[in-house]
Amino acid sequence: MIREAVLRELKRGGQVYFLHNEVETIENRRAKLEELLPEARIAVAHGQMPERQLEAVMRDFVAQRYNLLLCSTIIETGIDVPSANTIVMSRADKFGLAQLHQLRGRVGRSHHQAYAYLMVPELDGLTRQAQQRLDAIVAMEELGSGFYLAMHDLEIRGAGEVLGENQSGNMLEVGFQLYNEMLSEAVRCLKAGKEPDLLSPLNVTTDINLHAPALLPDDFCGDVHLRLSFYKKLATANTTNQIDSLMEEIIDRFGKLPTQAQTLIDVHRLRVLSQPYGVLKVDAAPSGITLIFKKDPPIDPMKIIQMIQKNKHIKLVGNEKLRIERALPEASQRSQMVRDVLRNLGQPMVQASSPCV
Repeated sequence: MIREAVLRELKRGGQVYFLHNEVETIENRRAKLEELLPEARIAVAHGQMPERQLEAVMRDFVAQRYNLLLCSTIIETGIDVPSANTIVMSRADKFGLAQLHQLRGRVGRSHHQAYAYLMVPELDGLTRQAQQRLDAIVAMEELGSGFYLAMHDLEIRGAGEVLGENQSGNMLEVGFQLYNEMLSEAVRCLKAGKEPDLLSPLNVTTDINLHAPALLPDDFCGDVHLRLSFYKKLATANTTNQIDSLMEEIIDRFGKLPTQAQTLIDVHRLRVLSQPYGVLKVDAAPSGITLIFKKDPPIDPMKIIQMIQKNKHIKLVGNEKLRIERALPEASQRSQMVRDVLRNLGQPMVQASSPCV
């Protein structure tokens, strides 16, 4: 097969790259090629040759004094020889996907049909990843396939660790944004001289359910990208001032808030207000409201007792739940009731716990 591939190129006046990426045995390969292809004029080029000798070999190859260049991956970049339109890669299974793509790009730089031959010992003996790389490089042969090959490479090898030794990481398991947030929180803890809590890498977000639509309607904000942008800004806001600023921006751009948009603002206000009190969930249904706290919330127990004594519609259910038994049909009324309850609890004794040990 090697003889047939090389002679096909030589007979049309072209040149051939033969890639052998083991410098120790490259002269043995040259001897075998000279025996197999006595018609070929063979030159050798690799990175361990003296600079001037390597330059002379490449200059002679470009001038077509040689028609077969036996080489290492030194030709991977910076080589443009339009008359070389066939490349044979020995042990292609040892190369990465990006390398294979780069090496294949050394040929096909003129109007002639180019050929790339990937040689492997036996398909059955290849590792699963090597087989995936070869399948990907064979499948992606049209113009502009580099991006798709990069995506295949990402899938095969994994996204990698930002801080760590391993190439294969778990970023795709949690998503890029959440991964960055977890990484930032871990770095913040380390800078503060504390150990990150790996079992609870991020603060738990308070779950707010007002049992009413909370969104920016299409007829209010028609651009889907703008809506997503505002959703993201609201979700990442950490103070009521930030939420108020976002509300002002939305009103300034689109006008008076419809009921659904006002409910969305109320949801995020309650989220920000509830977190310092250790509230895990607010379930505000029209028939009644339930606040669920984490274990040992940062609240003065006497404040809870005093509030329950003064308000018969507020009851303690177990150790971690407050039940407000009052029918409030409007979401805005339920939101205001939750704010009033939190205000009656006084200031939290400490801020919400940080994910640091």
